[in-house]
Amino acid sequence: MELTVVMPCLNEAETVETCVRKALACMRENGIDGEVVIADNGSTDGSQQLARDAGARVVHIDAKGYGNALIGGIRAARGKYVIMGDADDSYDFTNLMPFVEELRAGGELVMGNRFRGGIAPGAMPPLHRYLGNPVLSFVGRLFFPSAIGDFHCGLRGFRRDSILRLGLQTGGMEFASEMVVKATLQGLDVREVPTTLSPDGRSRPPHLRSWRDGWRHLRFLLLYSPRWLFFIPGLVLTAIGLIMGAALTFGPVYIGKLAFDVDTLVGASAMVVIGFQAVLFALFTKVYAAEEGFLPEDRRVRKLVDIVSLEKGLVAGGLLALGGLVGLVASLAHWGGRGFGELIPAESLRLVVPSATAFVMSFQTIFASLFISILGIRRSKETPADIAASAAEEAAEAVTRESSAEKTAEKIAEKISEKTVEAPEAVESGTARSLSPEL
Repeated sequence: MELTVVMPCLNEAETVETCVRKALACMRENGIDGEVVIADNGSTDGSQQLARDAGARVVHIDAKGYGNALIGGIRAARGKYVIMGDADDSYDFTNLMPFVEELRAGGELVMGNRFRGGIAPGAMPPLHRYLGNPVLSFVGRLFFPSAIGDFHCGLRGFRRDSILRLGLQTGGMEFASEMVVKATLQGLDVREVPTTLSPDGRSRPPHLRSWRDGWRHLRFLLLYSPRWLFFIPGLVLTAIGLIMGAALTFGPVYIGKLAFDVDTLVGASAMVVIGFQAVLFALFTKVYAAEEGFLPEDRRVRKLVDIVSLEKGLVAGGLLALGGLVGLVASLAHWGGRGFGELIPAESLRLVVPSATAFVMSFQTIFASLFISILGIRRSKETPADIAASAAEEAAEAVTRESSAEKTAEKIAEKISEKTVEAPEAVESGTARSLSPEL
């Protein structure tokens, strides 16, 4: 079978029949061997029977959520290609050929773009059209090397095997973002075609909740981009803190009537520590995500981990600690010069704050080196060759056991046969002995 159209469904009795008939009619008109699968998520309005009457196959998905329903429908699909779309009659299921043609031409994920194809009046709330979708799509393109203009279009086609290999996990509306992000990170052939959006045919409100689901999309994009979540903010914060700290260590800085002194130096120290920790978190996340398969392995991060060994990290941390110790000794000497009496904060803090910052960063570096070394311990993972070898060994063992069983059965059969032959002879000899006296 070439194509399966998957529609998630939760109480879509008003529109599901229309959507199924449109999709089936499009496939018939274009000579496509295909089916429609309704991934029902617990409808209570009779949507299931309406879909069956229209010619669809209905699969029941117990786990609630848009993403869970779609994953269940994709797994149940029999087609080589899958086109997914909402069952609310907002997408044009009579015009599936642009998706099919791109898939036949080698595309692995073909996204619809509603902004290029046309959005009918009333089809998309202004908040989504002018803020939500454009902003989240921009963030997606910024965070990931993707040229997709509409990250959240619900009408999209893909190769079933390619998408299943991505290991999609999110169960809610953020499933739409996860598919695009993982497909991009894994290097799939991602394409885009214009599509239209019409007002849906339901009389009830949609399942989508603008702020809640928008935040879930943004949260997913952030969590899958440690560079933008941790690294870049941390690097900027560290750089600003270092520049400010270096300037204030030697005395107050005046900008017009504004005077920046040791109080600002303390703030700069906090910026350095927080920023440095954020950079380390980016590294932790990259290593962990690559080891667990959430993100593809980053060669630069792997090279950095290989270069910055535990021993080098300990040496770097030790040098920072030494620098902090030198600063503290200098501050003690300064205090001694004052007879160990009351100090002037504007003078003493210029020695104490940088020294304390160096101490804090030294322990951050040492602990980070230890933690990265733990994360870098690679577990043995079965490769396809390992799996094939294991299967061959199991098959060989099964054959050996079967052969042994056959030999045992043959031996038992031989013994039974021997005893069967001996038994009549024993009877005959016994009869002969009993008759001999009479003879």
